Order: sequence, then structure tokens, then C-alpha cells
Amino acid sequence: MSTPATGTSRPGVSVGPTSEFSLFFHVKPGEGEGLRTALGGLQQTPGYRPGDYGMAIATIHEARFVLFDDDTRLAFITSFDGPWDAYMEDFFTSGPTLGLFDVIFRHVEGYEGLPDLAAVQAFILSAQQTAAAYARNYGGTVKEIRKAQRVNAAFQQVLDHPDAADVLQHPALRPLLDEAAD
Repeated sequence: MSTPATGTSRPGVSVGPTSEFSLFFHVKPGEGEGLRTALGGLQQTPGYRPGDYGMAIATIHEARFVLFDDDTRLAFITSFDGPWDAYMEDFFTSGPTLGLFDVIFRHVEGYEGLPDLAAVQAFILSAQQTAAAYARNYGGTVKEIRKAQRVNAAFQQVLDHPDAADVLQHPALRPLLDEAAD
């Protein structure tokens, strides 16, 4: 388990600035179809649609819900930057995101619902399982990766500019141009 500055043991394995977080739930009997509908609604919400990167919690690398065992079990698996306490604070103050998760969690056993945030946090912790192994294939925080994407897009605009050819001949730009050629 990772350990924040407070010295309190918290869930998840960390690799660099990023931690994994995995939750496993039992779906209430007969609620599989309703849960699938709720998850479909989540998938169509701004910030969660495929290719839509404006999630309310800006430190999340990826997140997924998985129904398994004939829709009797649900997993929520994510990774995020920073300490667990900050991630939980972001989650509990995310407004619409908390409401979306409330709609999903209503379909699992043991969930008492909002507005009792302390009970919701205890519920989440009770469902958490630390990964036996966790790896990342790329470095960087979400903020760093998004900046790199913006810099790349700006550089592509420079490359496309008709007046760029002369400027790009400068030897100091050779490493950048070599990298861009890949």
C-alpha cells in the first residue's frame, strides 16, 4: 500500500506519481440490467465519452467499470496522479461525477447512498483491493501528458506554416526535427 505524508496506510500501489485503485462490488440480485443502463448513461456523459478528455477529476489517467460473473459482480479500476487523499477529495467535491457514481452504486450491495459522504467513503474503502502487481508503460502525470500534446500540436502548426522552412534550418532545432520525423 502507498503511504501518504500523514503516515496513514492508504490503498493502492504507486508507480512514480501515479497510483492504482481497484474496487470490487456484489451487484444486488436482479440489478444487472439496471446497472448496465446506468453505466451506459455514464459513458454518454461529457468527460466520459470516448475521446472526450474533460473529466471532472483531472488527475485520472483512465477508469473503467467491468461487470463480470453473469452481471453479479462489478469492478471499478482506475489510476490517478497524486496522493489517495487528494483523489478522494476531488471525487467527493466533483459534484456531477459524485452524482453519476451514486446512480451506479445504488445497484450494488452495501451502498446506502448520499448525502452521507463519510459513509460513502467507508463503503468505497470496504470495496478496495490493492493490486498484486501494477505497471505503467509511460511516465508523466496527466498534466504533463496534456501539456506534451499541446506542445506537439503547436509544433505541428509551426511545421505546416509556409514561412517555417528557413527557421527550421537552424542547427539547434535538429533534435526536435529528428524526433518529429518518427
